[in-house]
Amino acid sequence: MTQETAIAAEKVEQVDASNVYKELTLQGLWKNNPGIVQLLGLCPLLAVTNTVTNALGLGLATLFVVTFSNILVSLVRKAVPKAIRIPVFIMIIASLVSSIQLLMNAYTYQLYLSLGIFIPLIVTNCMVIGRAEAFASKNNVKHAAFDGLMMGLGFTAVLILLGASREILAQGTLFYGIETLLGNWASFMTITFYESETNFLFAALPPGAFLIMGLIIAAKNVIDNTIEKKKIAHNE
Repeated sequence: MTQETAIAAEKVEQVDASNVYKELTLQGLWKNNPGIVQLLGLCPLLAVTNTVTNALGLGLATLFVVTFSNILVSLVRKAVPKAIRIPVFIMIIASLVSSIQLLMNAYTYQLYLSLGIFIPLIVTNCMVIGRAEAFASKNNVKHAAFDGLMMGLGFTAVLILLGASREILAQGTLFYGIETLLGNWASFMTITFYESETNFLFAALPPGAFLIMGLIIAAKNVIDNTIEKKKIAHNE
């Protein structure tokens, strides 16, 4: 890279710095959402989102792991040789997952039992490993932390939306069992929309989760296409 090219690149980075947090927010929550765009972490996303409580519990655990793994990876990125970076990143992620697993076992035991194997499986979540390798290992701590936060929030939002849809359709409730996450004081938060002797079991099963997930992705695509058409019409 010549001196002129280096100076030009530095100027571009300085200009982009003012909008970097806005872009990271849009990427994590909408444009590159790990759940409905990248389609990462589908196994836990479809398996445990039969209630909002389960979805929120897993979402917060994943948010914690992806945010702090990004921070730690960014801190050690220059000290870790490229040949062993992936094993080191996985060790960092596994340590964080073990920590959150122990905390949930101690303070939210019933939720811990409900989520089961899907808590330790956060270690293998492609979103967490992907952000560590693709972003945190190449950026400073502030940007890495914010990227992890936005990606985690985007993933959690999809979990909650899917969990709310399935819970309302299958049980007619919202926030059922929320006391297992927040404590007994939160039991009043449970909302009952309707009561039925025959629940809509399909929505509670994985096939129903696939169908609802497909509808959510379709809705996002419709919104994106509508926005794009309006931009084209405005430019013309």
